[in-house]
Amino acid sequence: MSALIDPNAHDVFLLRQKWTFAINRYVFSLPDASGNEGEHIAFVEQKRFKFKEDIRFFTDESKGTQLLGIKARQRFDPAARYDITGPGGEKIGEIQKAFAKSLLRSTYLLFDAAGQQVAEATEKSMGVAIFRRLIGFVPYVENVANWLPIPYHFVFKRGDEILVNHTRKAWKFNDHYTIDCSGDPARTLDRRLVLAAAVGMDALQAR
Repeated sequence: MSALIDPNAHDVFLLRQKWTFAINRYVFSLPDASGNEGEHIAFVEQKRFKFKEDIRFFTDESKGTQLLGIKARQRFDPAARYDITGPGGEKIGEIQKAFAKSLLRSTYLLFDAAGQQVAEATEKSMGVAIFRRLIGFVPYVENVANWLPIPYHFVFKRGDEILVNHTRKAWKFNDHYTIDCSGDPARTLDRRLVLAAAVGMDALQAR
């Protein structure tokens, strides 16, 4: 997602978290021929402990050029919508956590710039989602649950059609994801919205 790369021209992306105490940082890249991290296309930064979420995407770590932004409309609202904006502040779309559905299985709704729902991102397995929640109640184990090889996979769907598979790699200290949009060969779903949702789903759940 640099000045020379249009994410809507690609189908597969890699996302890696760079954890620090006060700031969440992420790096997006395109996979190389071996499927490993290749060309970096965006650097993302989220300051923790803010009363109102404000996540920004840049071309690189110099943060000279902003590409996307995610900003909450309300504070302390578990069902708040988050506006996704482009480099000039233009609206690209919206993300909202489906609070009731997320009690059992984390679910997010994606909207276009006009506020029309275009996809739903939900944890792929209900059984795994419930098991992961139960682990969180086990003393001492809940603090390391994110590092256990428990799948944390999402699918982005429109009706019954799976457009995107969002897969987390196991046994990683920091989160690593593969975001595969090959299920949407016509590219009807804006890739910028998908990438924003990928960061939002990780950051907003404090992963």
